[in-house]
Amino acid sequence: MKVFRSCAPLRLGLAGGGTDVSPYCDDYGGYVLNATIDMYAHCSIIPTKDGVVSFEAKDKEEVENYFVDDEIDIHSGLELHKAVYLHIIKNFNGGIPLSHKLITFCDAPPGSGLGSSSAVVVSMVKAYCEWLNLPLGEYDIATTAYVIERVELGQHGGRQDQYAAAFGGFNFMEFYEDERVIVNPLRIKNRFLREFEASLLLFYSSVSRLSSKIIEEQIDHIKKQETAALDATHKLKEGAVQIKEHLLKGNLKGIADDLRRGWESKKKIANSITNDSLENAFEVALAAGVTSGKVSGAGGGGFIMFIVDPLKKVNVTKALNGLEGGVMPFHFTKEGAYSWTGTSLGT
Repeated sequence: MKVFRSCAPLRLGLAGGGTDVSPYCDDYGGYVLNATIDMYAHCSIIPTKDGVVSFEAKDKEEVENYFVDDEIDIHSGLELHKAVYLHIIKNFNGGIPLSHKLITFCDAPPGSGLGSSSAVVVSMVKAYCEWLNLPLGEYDIATTAYVIERVELGQHGGRQDQYAAAFGGFNFMEFYEDERVIVNPLRIKNRFLREFEASLLLFYSSVSRLSSKIIEEQIDHIKKQETAALDATHKLKEGAVQIKEHLLKGNLKGIADDLRRGWESKKKIANSITNDSLENAFEVALAAGVTSGKVSGAGGGGFIMFIVDPLKKVNVTKALNGLEGGVMPFHFTKEGAYSWTGTSLGT
């Protein structure tokens, strides 16, 4: 039996996160710098003939089954799975339902700050492309995922995650009004890329959070033109440009300095971006020898990335592993979402 599979990489938000959220990017334009890592959202589609549509998130231990002629409510349970399926059959299959099993799991927990939810959506869209032979490129897949999450489901969030998962690698992204997006892949010298990777440490704070709540607060501040939040967002945008230049020129110290400044600016956008648990992790890491760091994603929890001399990594790891959570190994990746046709080995 054929199985249609896909993977979409998760991403580290290096700079500019938050400037990809409306209304800021519509009014001022947003710049975001991110890079994908070897943690993935996985999807498998198994066609069936029993007239049942089955949705399963293995990492959440949730399953929902429907007959193909049932009415499906996307605003409950496995929202992402159902919304992707309904979007695909409406826009790419003439509204004709499909009997199949849609199964996903992710290498990172929800609320990780690595764009996992959007990566799951991108992986599902990519798997349907494999099954139905849909001629969708990276921009098409990312835009489709964005529409499903932000428009059809009405979930608050930015735009970078879908494009990072679809394109992969290091990208400098531009966001403008009317949903215009430009993805600029960066050509970073391999020697410096190895040094940068060796100098990064990824710590999971074990604090999960709803990014939508943080983003709602951010949106409210921007709409009200609150000076502190607006100025901080402008600085995040400038930081994305500066760190992009440091990456291309191989300036690790410049990255560390601007990463530190970016985190200080980020905390001024919304009160819920930091908390005692995160601040304690920063204090422990700094005392152990890290140079700088920032939370990946909207903030409030999830993963923190630290820049540290590679020779101090062991000491920093020991210190952080004394907290809840732990240090996670990772490597940068160059490939975005991909799919293939496999074979089921049975259950």
